[in-house]
Amino acid sequence: MTQPFDAPAWSSLILGMAAMFAGIGALRKPGIWRTMLEEIERSPTLQFLCGLMELLIGTLVYLANPWAPADVLSCVMKALGGLMMIEAVAILGFVDIYTQFWLRSLTHMHRGWAMTTVLFGLALNIAGAMRFN
Repeated sequence: MTQPFDAPAWSSLILGMAAMFAGIGALRKPGIWRTMLEEIERSPTLQFLCGLMELLIGTLVYLANPWAPADVLSCVMKALGGLMMIEAVAILGFVDIYTQFWLRSLTHMHRGWAMTTVLFGLALNIAGAMRFN
């Protein structure tokens, strides 16, 4: 008998891996996130593509995870998908304000954001992996 597809577990694992390894990459190459943001700030094409990709991924996460109050991971993943969609709309409509906020933040707290991202990704990986027997 096959197990049913566990969307919250898989969503958590995939987003967790992406976050964890993005944070590891930022720790390995300090300043890489700032460089990426500067490139996005200069390119209307990258601005649109980044916003569109985040909107697509956030929508998929949001739609794949049911709101089931008894399932905390499902609710967390649905909320993360919704937050990703809100951030995507902010990027698409207000990229100049948005990138300036992050550029200022990354100037002083690069290592802190990278470590937070690694820990957040690790937590999502653990939460997703715990669902598999």
